[in-house]
Amino acid sequence: MSDDTTTPARTAIVTGGGSGIGRAAALALAAAGWTVVVAGRRAEPLDEVAATAQRIVPVVADVTVEADVRRLFDTTVERFGRVDLLFNNAGTGAPPTSFDELTLETWDGVLAATLTGSFLCAREAFRVMRTQVPQGGRIINNGSISAHAPRPLSAPYTVAKHGISGLTKQLQLDGRPYGIACGQIDIGNAATSMGSGAADGTPQADGTTRSEPTMDVAETGRAVAYMAGLPAGTNVPNLTVMPTAMPFVGRG
Repeated sequence: MSDDTTTPARTAIVTGGGSGIGRAAALALAAAGWTVVVAGRRAEPLDEVAATAQRIVPVVADVTVEADVRRLFDTTVERFGRVDLLFNNAGTGAPPTSFDELTLETWDGVLAATLTGSFLCAREAFRVMRTQVPQGGRIINNGSISAHAPRPLSAPYTVAKHGISGLTKQLQLDGRPYGIACGQIDIGNAATSMGSGAADGTPQADGTTRSEPTMDVAETGRAVAYMAGLPAGTNVPNLTVMPTAMPFVGRG
């Protein structure tokens, strides 16, 4: 963790910050000198992350609940004065399911947490960044390899992540007049509770199930911190980070 008090304070919000990619991003940002507000539905994992660095502050919030999202951003502004970065990371998947057997409950749950939640957080970030002084900030959306190439039997997640790509592009356009930059990080097979199943076996387009390489989740945090640390006039519209030997190019 950096102790450089001469660096102007920068405040980030990381959703889904209690575990996995969100936790890795929060730790990397804190080490780079950011004050990081980690948000999630459960207090215990957020508190555990916050205990690792003085710059990390937990706030319990469900990104699918509009009032929770507004409270998250209002609380951050009240405490720290502004929001310089949103890492829109929270989301969920579903077990592999034949398309004709998908339930509306599963569909709605994945899209609510992964796409609608990202919209709600981006909208609040945009509101704050547009009106704060100095104006502007940065939004980084967590896409996925699945934002470009679907896996078999994963329709809700694939559709949600393709929606994230559309959200990112719209924010890139609409944020320009206000100094709001937006980028997307597409992550493949990070070793987390959500992604490490690739090592045990993942359905392939040819009908087989095969093990795939995974990577240290800390690498995703480093990538987010790189994108976040760029000067205001510079943006990475899209960055892909994945294990070198993971099937993606030519997938399917």
